[in-house]
Amino acid sequence: MRYSYYPGCTLKTQAGASLERPALQAARALGIDLVEQEEWQCCGAVFPLATDEIAPFLAAVRSLATARDRGEKLVTLCAACHHVLKRTNHLLQVGSETRDKTNNYLQLEQPYTGEGQVIHYLELLRDELGFDRVAQKVTHPLAGRRIAPYYGCLLLRPAKIMAFDNAEDPRVMEDLLLSLGAEPVDYPYRTECCGVYLSVNNEEIAGSMVRKIVHAALKQGAEAMVNACPLCHYNLLNLQEKTPGGEPLLPVYYFTELLVTALGLPEEVGDKTR
Repeated sequence: MRYSYYPGCTLKTQAGASLERPALQAARALGIDLVEQEEWQCCGAVFPLATDEIAPFLAAVRSLATARDRGEKLVTLCAACHHVLKRTNHLLQVGSETRDKTNNYLQLEQPYTGEGQVIHYLELLRDELGFDRVAQKVTHPLAGRRIAPYYGCLLLRPAKIMAFDNAEDPRVMEDLLLSLGAEPVDYPYRTECCGVYLSVNNEEIAGSMVRKIVHAALKQGAEAMVNACPLCHYNLLNLQEKTPGGEPLLPVYYFTELLVTALGLPEEVGDKTR
């Protein structure tokens, strides 16, 4: 199973690398070949609503066209990148003016018209591999652990374009947790925004949004939270209340961290394994 892989900028930072390494490690163990695209560029992290300027779409279209030319689906690990790439792909399917301007500028050998496919790593596990096969590979099940999935907004909305899951009652992370042996916790606000785009210039509002989410999960008996967006991950870790020892009130994991734990894979640090 071979796919083009678009990592995005956040996962190449020092903090983000700790989220990417387990994803690549788990993919190898599951027989998935993720080939990082050469010379990928930042997607911009925010889908531009104004379509009269084509510059914000160029990086996404280059990656989409590159995957198309290789005959591969484009896999992302970051919800923000997934959001931008998928909405750009849809825009080129339906927006003839943007499509024509973009192709005229890029001068691609074969014009790109949105015929590629973008999938998040979670969709890869669910739709391409199947959670039954994931469960068969589990050697260290997360038995007895009550974990609250947090989706946020970028994976799910706009619902018709993203078509990721039921926008009001998603199940993909719950089903992943079940395949890993954990008990998913249902709670309010799991699909609400954490305010990550406010965290730079209005941390107070973003912090209040995060605390509302975290306390809702705690009230339902969660012992940890899991998410699938590096930006949400940062917010949930850093803007929630801390224990007297300085630790987050509710531990927060990226879904790939739980995946490698359940698969019994050793922790990788940089290019080394320990």
